[in-house]
Amino acid sequence: MTGAPDGARPVRAEDAFDVAAMDAWLRSRTELPDGLPEVRQFTSGASNLTYLLAYPDRDLILRRPPSGTKAKSAHDMGREYRIQAGLKPVFRYVPEMVAHCNDETVIGSEFYLMERVAGTIPGHRALGVDLTAAQTRQLGFTLIDTLAELHAVDPAAAGLSDLGRGAGYVGRQLTGWSDRYRKAKTWNVPSYHKVISWLVDNQPNDVRTCVIHNDFRLDNVVLRPDDPLRVVGVLDWELATLGDPLMDLGSALAYWVQADDDWAFRRFKLQPSDVPGMLTRDEIVRYYTERSGLEPVNWAFYEVFGLFRLAVIAQQIYYRYHHKQTRNPRFKNFWLPVNVLERRCRRIIRQA
Repeated sequence: MTGAPDGARPVRAEDAFDVAAMDAWLRSRTELPDGLPEVRQFTSGASNLTYLLAYPDRDLILRRPPSGTKAKSAHDMGREYRIQAGLKPVFRYVPEMVAHCNDETVIGSEFYLMERVAGTIPGHRALGVDLTAAQTRQLGFTLIDTLAELHAVDPAAAGLSDLGRGAGYVGRQLTGWSDRYRKAKTWNVPSYHKVISWLVDNQPNDVRTCVIHNDFRLDNVVLRPDDPLRVVGVLDWELATLGDPLMDLGSALAYWVQADDDWAFRRFKLQPSDVPGMLTRDEIVRYYTERSGLEPVNWAFYEVFGLFRLAVIAQQIYYRYHHKQTRNPRFKNFWLPVNVLERRCRRIIRQA
């Protein structure tokens, strides 16, 4: 084991799997040190399950769907593996893929394995590394450089030309997320009718089509252990597809709480984007558009859509709690940010 990463905890009983069966399957496909691995679980995510397999001198990461998952399309391990395997030769920040198993008899579900990228993953409240304000600002530029580098990847070179559905990405996303919200709405959240209507009336055409991550956040990157100003890994490719790069940027900035935001918005921050020196959202948009050469006609659309999309994600999780499909107390108050995000959307619309 090369050092236990932060966030790796003992495996929850309901998420345990047959380690010996997995190990036997994997040994037929790659060389491994003797003995079974020590298995720990990363518990911060809310979707696919992620485990650390610590063999002597080799750490692997295993990903599989949550127990009892019925909708395979929402937790498609083969798709997630294929995207990363294709990107690895042309996008240096993707982990090295090891093996994909679609035989559900091995551990009860499909799964895949990849090499662990050693380094620091920023937490919810802190970067996890000691940086001056000037260094933090430089890290902010590096993050946006990484996203822009992904958007410059040729999908054909990665063998991913068939990943998306072609032109019309903006319209499909707006229709899809609006439908999801209506289906997940509960009595204690707003209708979002005015927000959705404004988005429909102001939707732009796709600026271009490229590989997008769709969940690009500070806590989905790995910082180099001996140089935390450099990114060495980008994680969690579950939502990656071919789409509009400005939609990807807008979705990423929905999570970007900054130091001068109001109390309500800061209360629900999920990443340390407000630490001293970090770029503001306006600075990020300006830097990204200068670097990429893209000129958004109406940036407010991408900002409002990103916030609306985040609200739908929160509401879909709350809906499961509200209807007692999960007892996880973490989700009890997810209806509150759905209300806060609606007010923020309407404020941006008024100022647009």
